[in-house]
Amino acid sequence: MGNAPLESAVWRLRSRGCWEDAAALLDPLAPRDTWAALLRAELLVERCMFTAGGWGRAEEALRSAESLSLDDEERGAAACERGYLAYAATLLRVRDRADEARAALGRAAALLAPDSPGRALLDLRRGLMAEHLGGNPQAARAAYGRAHEEATGRGDALLASYTWRHLAGLALRDGDLVEARHGFAESLRLREETGFLVGIAPALIALAEVEPEPAAGRLRAEAARLFHLLDGVPHWLAAHLPALDGRGADQ
Repeated sequence: MGNAPLESAVWRLRSRGCWEDAAALLDPLAPRDTWAALLRAELLVERCMFTAGGWGRAEEALRSAESLSLDDEERGAAACERGYLAYAATLLRVRDRADEARAALGRAAALLAPDSPGRALLDLRRGLMAEHLGGNPQAARAAYGRAHEEATGRGDALLASYTWRHLAGLALRDGDLVEARHGFAESLRLREETGFLVGIAPALIALAEVEPEPAAGRLRAEAARLFHLLDGVPHWLAAHLPALDGRGADQ
């Protein structure tokens, strides 16, 4: 079970992109505490997506968590993280692990109970797989919709910031600028309210895509400021901010 003061300290570091420091707080507990081990793995997997680095550390954290005596809920959570790690490696062109991602997320779906709190995150990640690796926006929209309903119903503001963003992205793809603008604005609002600093710059850039000038320029400028403040994290955002150093980065 979680520890409120420790969770708070971990969140403060995570929200600023200090994943290694946050994971270090959990190191003393992780060898014997399943909650700490799974949270540590989650942090280091998230770091991979934001930085395109630390793959070995994330794999080690997952193997350590999986080696503990886990119940089905915990095994499902670990499988969900493993699937997301494989998805990130594929999306960021580190290595094609799409089959591994599908298999791991399938295991998670089989292990998590229908009313599990982990279902919303799993649905989000299955939506990402469908949209970005499967080329199936219809399946992605259905998965995002399920995740969004569950996240908002449970009051999970951070997860809802993701579901709003990805639903808005599909709306933009369909040419629905009104719905896209609403979703991107809600995503940004929730990230600001939760203090998820490392996720604010991407939300600003997304909203800038559907705002007219000069508002779009102000949003991009604020995103660039945060990008510098966080030492170039998330790394893939540089491709959307070419004025930062005169060159883009592969996404």
